Amino acid sequence: MGTTGRALLVMSALLALAGCASYASLPLGDGRGAASAAGLSVPAASLPLPALATHRFDPSDGLDVTEVAMLAVANNPDLKVKRDELGIARAQAFSAGLLPDPQLSLSSDFPSASGQGLTKAFNLGISEDLSTLLTRSSRLAAATSQADQVNLDLLWAEWQTVAQARLLFGQVLTQRAQQARLDVEQRALEPLGHTVREALRAGNLTYDSASAGLNAESDVQRRLTDNAIALHLAESDLRVLLGLAPSAPLDLVGEPYQAAPTPAQVEQALANLPQRRPDLLALQAGYHAQEEKLREAILAQFPALTVGFTRARDTSSIYTSGFTIGLTLPLFNRNRGAIATETATRQRLKDDYDARLLTARSDLPRLLADLAALDRERAALDAHAHELDEARSSAERTWQAGLLDWPTYLAIRSAALAADLDLISVRQEQAKQATALEALLGNTDFDTAHPASAQASKP
Repeated sequence: MGTTGRALLVMSALLALAGCASYASLPLGDGRGAASAAGLSVPAASLPLPALATHRFDPSDGLDVTEVAMLAVANNPDLKVKRDELGIARAQAFSAGLLPDPQLSLSSDFPSASGQGLTKAFNLGISEDLSTLLTRSSRLAAATSQADQVNLDLLWAEWQTVAQARLLFGQVLTQRAQQARLDVEQRALEPLGHTVREALRAGNLTYDSASAGLNAESDVQRRLTDNAIALHLAESDLRVLLGLAPSAPLDLVGEPYQAAPTPAQVEQALANLPQRRPDLLALQAGYHAQEEKLREAILAQFPALTVGFTRARDTSSIYTSGFTIGLTLPLFNRNRGAIATETATRQRLKDDYDARLLTARSDLPRLLADLAALDRERAALDAHAHELDEARSSAERTWQAGLLDWPTYLAIRSAALAADLDLISVRQEQAKQATALEALLGNTDFDTAHPASAQASKP
């Protein structure tokens, strides 16, 4: 091989080594979660919603509903995986824009007999696949749109995590409120249960007539157990969502999330929904990526072309230079299968987008009607529960004075308990529907979304 060939090989090797990446280990974690929210910080500037980015995160005085949402976005384990997927998509977009490396070939022949003028022969060539250059722009555009889609999917996941944090916050507060109310009821029924059992032992009551009093105490205990199990599940789900350890304290303060948009706010939010909601924008980006994939498949039906240049020497020491051309003949395949697949995929993405948008527009009237119905029900329950609370207090004083029989007193207490629990449940359902409404309209952060300042509600 001549000096030129050796120099070309050395230069190629040096260039290849210069671009090599190095390895670094990444040990696995222990999956314990944070021991407490107090030691965590939240970078407000990176949060996806203005209401979160402008809120002060201070877990030292408890977590309100906004701080819970902030912590969920910053520390949720599933969102960390989503952010890793975004890194992969961006790396794939970077890879799609890289030019293909040229192919270098070298062969050598050795004469099997010795003779005057015979020498080693070699063939040195370099070639480039030009067909990949033809589809590069479409391939790069598709990968870039896919990275945009993953980024928007991440934003949508963050919005959904905010909604889930608000729901779990309200659910935990609801279960705690019901637990506290049932504890009060259990303590209040203990004297009544004692009176009934004393009457049974004295023979003044039969088990048939005493069953209502005994069952009331047992029913409250059953409700306490069921509610405790539901509370444990809700608290566990919230800790997982926040990336906290199972034993981490949950000091929640303030009121559940509420939203009461005006008709004008709803109309405006619905009008530009496709331009704001990340899941719809992600579907649009996915559709644009599929358009580019279809263009790439159509371009790939043309003959694949490879061009190269060669330098050779035969055994008689004669040097030659030339070129090579490789051409795929489109006789049978012509990339028709890929074109059909990409065309059908584009149609599916279009229909998926249309269905998602239709669902969003159809859910809105239902949510608004549900919120209006819950407002009316809460107003009625507020008045009803207040009346029954007064009746229960009066009945308790009368029963303790011996002027009211215990079955009547028990019936009044049972009605008051049911009204109180119903009122707590309605408040939770209002928070649930309000969260769903804002998520549906694209987390618009309505001015009336927070009935009271979260910081002011802290003790």
